[in-house]
Amino acid sequence: MLTSKEIELREERELAPYAMKSKDSRGRKHPEEEHQYRSIYQRDRDRVIHSTAFRRLEYKTQVFVNHEGDYYRTRLTHTIEVSQIARSIARALNLNEDLAEAIALAHDLGHTPFGHSGEDALRKLMDGHGGFEHNLHGLRVVDILEQKYPNFPGLNLSWEVKESIVKHTSPYNHTSTTTEYNADERPLLEAQIVDKADSIAYDNHDLDDSLKAGIITDSDLQTVDLWRETQKKVKQKYVIDNHDILIAQTIRTLINMEVTDLLENTLSRLKREGIKTVKDVRNHPGLIVSFSPALSEQKKNLQNFLFKNVYQHYRVARMSDKAKRFLEELFVAFIKNPKQLPAEYQRWIEEAGLYQGVCDYIAGMTDRFAQDEYKKLFYPYERV
Repeated sequence: MLTSKEIELREERELAPYAMKSKDSRGRKHPEEEHQYRSIYQRDRDRVIHSTAFRRLEYKTQVFVNHEGDYYRTRLTHTIEVSQIARSIARALNLNEDLAEAIALAHDLGHTPFGHSGEDALRKLMDGHGGFEHNLHGLRVVDILEQKYPNFPGLNLSWEVKESIVKHTSPYNHTSTTTEYNADERPLLEAQIVDKADSIAYDNHDLDDSLKAGIITDSDLQTVDLWRETQKKVKQKYVIDNHDILIAQTIRTLINMEVTDLLENTLSRLKREGIKTVKDVRNHPGLIVSFSPALSEQKKNLQNFLFKNVYQHYRVARMSDKAKRFLEELFVAFIKNPKQLPAEYQRWIEEAGLYQGVCDYIAGMTDRFAQDEYKKLFYPYERV
């Protein structure tokens, strides 16, 4: 039987010297006896999966609002895809898979309803009242807002997972600042691969969803070198008459190409720059996990295409503006009359403050719940 101590010994024996080992964790804010058969990071993963915030990701927007169709990715399916890619990369680089999985599953817990448009709305509304940034709110979720345990608030996750939530980076992120985690130290390699797995996942599922929605076409994408070259490889390998299968295989091949490039370039950098320990990773002047310069440029061109043709498409713009109006009007209504909040949140604002309490309530909503709350507050014949 594999005990937690034997898991730690196996990590010490088998993982790369620059991988984060369970035995070296800085532990938890609130002391707990660790589990007999699971490592600290395995328990973190399990706590995230069983959290309320994680379940709510099922009905939070990625790009397309949930009611637009059942096919499109949600925050939950996106998170699962990121986790799968991150585990594959971690295993290939001989890093700590359990830690990478825990970070991946937790990386979007702080997201609002309606995707980045919801975050933009809350950032504006909270200006001068503590602000809003989804990484910091994710930390707030796992440290304070989740209520699962009798002896402490939050999930009491390990220091490393919480640091990785705060230091998660993507093109959509705004700067996260907190004195608890040293901004001058680079994130762990396991956190860095989650950032890149996130990038690989959203590039490809945004392509897939946008094609399915008819916002872009395969013909449009022929102007994008990365897509055109990848599809050419697929056609050389297979004879495919079904267009849907051709698209699926192009995306599958593109994911594999990005993962392979990331692995090879990162391994080369680890060797070339003499990275031997976690301390080397922490003290390095920049991020080590990276794509090759050539693929980075191709990805940039693909993301520019998506920005221009998908994220600025009139249908997406309509969804975005409608979502902002929902949240802005809900926020103002609750600020003006907090008695409209559920009883537990009326009690919560006494502790957290009016603006922060209302922000916590709205940020935790799913798309569907926010829409229902809007109807209850503003539609005269809707039951409240």
